[in-house]
Amino acid sequence: MFKKVLIANRGEIALRIQRACREMGIKSVVVYSEADRDAKYVRLADEAVCIGPAPSAQSYLSMPAIIATAEVTDAEAIHPGYGFLSENADFAERVERSGFTFIGPTPESIRMMGDKVSAKQAMIRAGVPCVPGSEGALPEDPKEIIKIARSVGYPVIIKAAGGGGGRGMRVVHTEAALVHAVQTTRAEAGAAFGNPEVYMEKFLENPRHVEIQILADTFKNAVWLGERDCSMQRRHQKIIEEAPAPGIPRRAIEKVGDRCAAACKKMGYRGAGTFEFLYENGEFYFIEMNTRVQVEHPVTELVTGIDIVQQQIRIAAGEKLPFTQRQIEMRGHAIECRINAEDPVKFVPSPGRITMWHAPGGPGVRVDSHAYTNYFVPPNYDSMIGKIIVHGDTREQALARMRIALSETVVEGIQTNIPLHRELMADAKFIEGGTSIHYLESWMAAHKR
Repeated sequence: MFKKVLIANRGEIALRIQRACREMGIKSVVVYSEADRDAKYVRLADEAVCIGPAPSAQSYLSMPAIIATAEVTDAEAIHPGYGFLSENADFAERVERSGFTFIGPTPESIRMMGDKVSAKQAMIRAGVPCVPGSEGALPEDPKEIIKIARSVGYPVIIKAAGGGGGRGMRVVHTEAALVHAVQTTRAEAGAAFGNPEVYMEKFLENPRHVEIQILADTFKNAVWLGERDCSMQRRHQKIIEEAPAPGIPRRAIEKVGDRCAAACKKMGYRGAGTFEFLYENGEFYFIEMNTRVQVEHPVTELVTGIDIVQQQIRIAAGEKLPFTQRQIEMRGHAIECRINAEDPVKFVPSPGRITMWHAPGGPGVRVDSHAYTNYFVPPNYDSMIGKIIVHGDTREQALARMRIALSETVVEGIQTNIPLHRELMADAKFIEGGTSIHYLESWMAAHKR
């Protein structure tokens, strides 16, 4: 096992990884920007090194600074968390070449899954169900593009091969708008991701967003840890996640979960990963794979009892998975609300000093956050300041516990989206379960948000 791990991230995930290391008896090295000097995880770290000013490009995205810090602190491995460099194959490669262990998949796996075209082709070969669409990148010939769209059927969605996080996509409802949409998306993809390739998929009208969490070791063992429903989202950004997904037959989940695990074995995947699907009319359609730990991983931890972050570290250290698929059991129901420092109506960031922070507690309540009273939320990064996660024997109990937890949470000095979460936890359709990925935006429009 490693003696020292460098955490190449910030915010709540940096603290989450640090806690996992402490429980395992591993010393942690935290890198931080000048804006995060007073962060909780910086104070708690065995070693902390400032690697640059506030802008991410000069700190958390600086590969030389991170690797140099690992060298001077004698760290053995680097955990990238999520975001920043976590799915950067070049970074994973540089880490390994520098003599450190990258706590994540191989650079080859990251590269394959990072390109949505190659990822889809790999899933088709592995028997994972995919959304109908182009077999690869769209050709240059407009006539061929029109021919593909006619075979798929309108509406279609044009996606950037190197995109992600809801960016680089455009829905097309008519043939007249198709070619221009492809050209525009290509230009945007080239500018944003350095890869102008785009592909086409059938646009599903009212799907749910369901994902499968997997773990795979270097001994060709792979398991799936149930599913998460992440359909409550705005502009492709998740706000609420839960496990298991309400109303989906267990046999259907088991079938797609087994295929995901088999796909990991086939491509030699290692570490934690998430297969993301759209689910509509009883069918699953693969959309992408995230080759890192997810923001919403705690709901899976609460229903399975498995510490995903610790398993990431153990797999990277060369250990075998300590359980088989048959030993994994889903217990109860878990819900997560992402707490963002933002205006709950206009959805604009609300950085600034937190003058009062009071986290909720009680049975089945977990709070993952780096915030505290007098903490200054910097304007330079993502607005998420924490997550409230609850677990109950049933979904009804989990909902009740989340309502109580949200009512007990106090954040003053800045605005947060807690009022929105309180409203959604009382919404009849959400309580019923099974809302589509479009529900929140239609709800907001109806409530004049």
